[in-house]
Amino acid sequence: MQETKRAYVTFLAGNGDYVKGVVGLVKGLRKAKSKYPLVVAVLPDVPEDHRKILESQGCIVREIEPVYPPKNHTQFAMAYYVINYSKLRIWEFVEYSKMIYLDGDIQVFDNIDHLFEYPDGYFYAVMDCFCEKTWTGTPQHQIGYCQQCPEKVPWPPEMGPPPSLYFNAGMFIFEPNLSTYYNLLQALKVTPPTSFAEQDFLNMFFKDIYRPIPSIYNLVLGMLWRHPQNVDLDNVKVVHYCAAGAKPWRFTGKEENMQREDIKMLVEKWWDIYVDESLDYFEASEEGKESTPILKEAASNVVQYFTAPSAA
Repeated sequence: MQETKRAYVTFLAGNGDYVKGVVGLVKGLRKAKSKYPLVVAVLPDVPEDHRKILESQGCIVREIEPVYPPKNHTQFAMAYYVINYSKLRIWEFVEYSKMIYLDGDIQVFDNIDHLFEYPDGYFYAVMDCFCEKTWTGTPQHQIGYCQQCPEKVPWPPEMGPPPSLYFNAGMFIFEPNLSTYYNLLQALKVTPPTSFAEQDFLNMFFKDIYRPIPSIYNLVLGMLWRHPQNVDLDNVKVVHYCAAGAKPWRFTGKEENMQREDIKMLVEKWWDIYVDESLDYFEASEEGKESTPILKEAASNVVQYFTAPSAA
């Protein structure tokens, strides 16, 4: 059937609290009435109880082996980025003809199934922003150039051609393919790791077939204060809680920019979905319909915050 050939996919590592993000994500997809499942690619270190939670919420759990970059002395923008190279394994999921990848700190607030209809043969994602502190040291950050507003600080002609369009790898549309997967691994062997790890690597690898899509499909929260003119908050379909302190299940409101009313509103919207028992996955049984217990655990952990992520 057509439905079995398409799926959403996310990635999970470790025994930390990111499992809550994935539960929130699958419930968000359910609320948006997506007709496609969520596959969760898990590393071997994801504990069995976390896998059972995900399966109880209707996720398809697939264990993958880690993928490691070449060893070097690169200082990654975030220490845990190195595990994200394991995302490359999702190109092995060839039982699906097309997939949409979503990070575990993403929430879907409106149906985006139509993105599967984009023409094949391209890599689709939302353009990133060069204004974050993590870009310090790059030429574009040093001169104040950002692809979100290239007219504000034009790229100097004396510096040659401007940087290629650069996407955020928290959400993208792709086609699983074993040949592509093999080529990714071969390229990884000869590509020195850079500060943004697999995001930089994917940008280099798919540069020629990358096609930008509107930011409503991956609103990186920093856009709210860096490029508000490019944000259509009323029509945003996908929100990426990747700013420092923005993870809803750890939210304290104390970090920089987290006191903003729009941020608080988006965090509250995430929680509304996460604690909504009507969105729990129901599985038929002889006694009728039974809901899963994950939300009872959620309610008791609303105010528990964690300082270290288990995955990006």
